[in-house]
Amino acid sequence: MAHEDGILGFSLTRIAPAKINLALHVVGQRADGYHLLESLVTFADAGDRIGFSPSNEDRFTLSGRFSVDLPLTGDAIAGNLVLKVRDLLRAHLREKGIEAAPVHLHLEKNLPVASGIGGGSADAAAALLGLLGLWGASIDSEDLQEIALKLGADVPMCLYGQPLIARGIGEDIRTVSGFPSFPMLIVNPLKAVSTPVIFKLLRDKTKPPLLMPPGKPSRDGWIDVLKGLRNDLEPPARELEPDIAAVSKALGLTDAVFVRMSGSGASCFGLYGNAETRDAAATVLSRQHPNWYVLACNSVHGEEDRDDRD
Repeated sequence: MAHEDGILGFSLTRIAPAKINLALHVVGQRADGYHLLESLVTFADAGDRIGFSPSNEDRFTLSGRFSVDLPLTGDAIAGNLVLKVRDLLRAHLREKGIEAAPVHLHLEKNLPVASGIGGGSADAAAALLGLLGLWGASIDSEDLQEIALKLGADVPMCLYGQPLIARGIGEDIRTVSGFPSFPMLIVNPLKAVSTPVIFKLLRDKTKPPLLMPPGKPSRDGWIDVLKGLRNDLEPPARELEPDIAAVSKALGLTDAVFVRMSGSGASCFGLYGNAETRDAAATVLSRQHPNWYVLACNSVHGEEDRDDRD
């Protein structure tokens, strides 16, 4: 989504919102090793930000609380998804005879790295949409999805930025219209966890599928739906990183109406009945656990089904 309060000095800014797995069911594993997942996903109204500007030469700069966790030099920078987006999209456009001029990209890294809230994937999706805007280019949705999937299984869903169900390895996506917005806390103990290790610790990889209710539940009805779903990665993640249980327990002691771990962790989230309750919980948790990451935000509202990605 475009961001009205842009990064100073850049002609375009896009927010890369935190991705929250409200539920994540592991339903199988392909012969090539990829796990088959069924996820109910929403997004926060806060996250990283990316600035875009024309430049005489390609540049990439960083700022933000967690920028120190991303390398700017050496071989590791080649794995940065924002730069991979630039290079993949430029190659695709030039094959079609469309010029993709040098660009200055600036990543404001506000979300913790390797935290289960899709920061890198959200950055990649925002970079894709922002570069298309900066370069004044358009590509068909199939090509956009193909490029996104090359960057990672979570990138296609991050292009939507609204509540959705993702199946398979992330390529089968259906938006969930009418899903309510909730005041939300995202809390991370600032302990990075390895997604591959967590999948190795998962003993049963053919769990029951994610079943959605018929019709459109009420706001309270959605909480009941969530309580009947699971995050199959939470038990092995707790085994790997005990602080996840501490975060979940601390959230549970607030007035949250629902608490769960997101993705492969270590971030957990709490949904609240109103912003005042959420803000009070954020104050308490920040005071009691000053070394934790605590983000007070809102989940986005499910819009009517649409095909654009603006």
